[in-house]
Amino acid sequence: MTLTSWTRRRMMATGGAGLAALPLGLRPLRVAAQTTVNLQLSWLHSVQFAGSYIAQERGFWRDAGLEVSLMQGGPNAPVEPPVVSGNALVGISAADYTAAAVAEGAPFKIIGVAMQKNPFAIASLPANPVAVPADLMGKRIGMALANTPVLQALCSLNDVDIDAIEIVPTQYSAQPLMAAEVDCLLCWETDLPVAMAIQGIEARTMLMADHGYALHSQTYIATEDSLANRRADLVALMAGEVRGWDAYRADTDAAVALTLAMFPDAGLDQPTQKLQAERQVPLMFSDLTDRNGFGSWTDEAVAANIETLALLGRDVMPDLWDRSILDEVHGR
Repeated sequence: MTLTSWTRRRMMATGGAGLAALPLGLRPLRVAAQTTVNLQLSWLHSVQFAGSYIAQERGFWRDAGLEVSLMQGGPNAPVEPPVVSGNALVGISAADYTAAAVAEGAPFKIIGVAMQKNPFAIASLPANPVAVPADLMGKRIGMALANTPVLQALCSLNDVDIDAIEIVPTQYSAQPLMAAEVDCLLCWETDLPVAMAIQGIEARTMLMADHGYALHSQTYIATEDSLANRRADLVALMAGEVRGWDAYRADTDAAVALTLAMFPDAGLDQPTQKLQAERQVPLMFSDLTDRNGFGSWTDEAVAANIETLALLGRDVMPDLWDRSILDEVHGR
């Protein structure tokens, strides 16, 4: 039987009989039994996950009885398999990936939403800007062909004829835009526009979330079994995440410094990480998180997600989202 974190923290290193044998004034140290769990990240280490690094470095999880290992993601490290297998207690995913996995029988629930706004954006240059979806018509957009359903969804939500847009298959790089090979790029707000800014080129970005593309990103997923049988661990892990990300928001420069110190061989540079950290804040925090706490979402956001997911060919029900863990974390 798994003990709650509060029980672990009260456990004594020795029984009561041992106390009488100790010299006056000395007592055995209280030893908190740590439960080891894994948190599966969605991508390579960077400031994108700095709230988790803060939680680990400052002992937010350790104080709650958890020893959390952060498992790096990447192109060859999908999030869902280790969560399904139980190797990771929680994974950081996105609503579309989770919906696809659920359609294949994975017993997932979304238990937290880190990004209040989806980071997908259309990046362009000031001389030829894309300010609203209608501006895409007649333009060449550089993107991976795999993201065509994303563009189609944006067009459907905004009555834009996708056939009036020329899709140019490109690598994930800002170079085609800077070389005038395309007029705009489909990318994340926090990466290619940041890379351009570091080179002194200020891109215009149109967040797709501002034009109806509602898709929760950087979401926390857990299995139904974990929700039923490991609630104390889930609450402790998410409580640490909340504290870590609140600390990140309060001092993004410190978050960057910690990221660089923890991963000196990851090829990260301070200016890029600093700008990425700053641009991530308005995506992750909002009036809603100010009221209800980090990771929150509304029923209206779920309804909008369901509409967007349907355009992506994924049919889900509102019960894919489960508030119960965050409600406990935030004392609701």
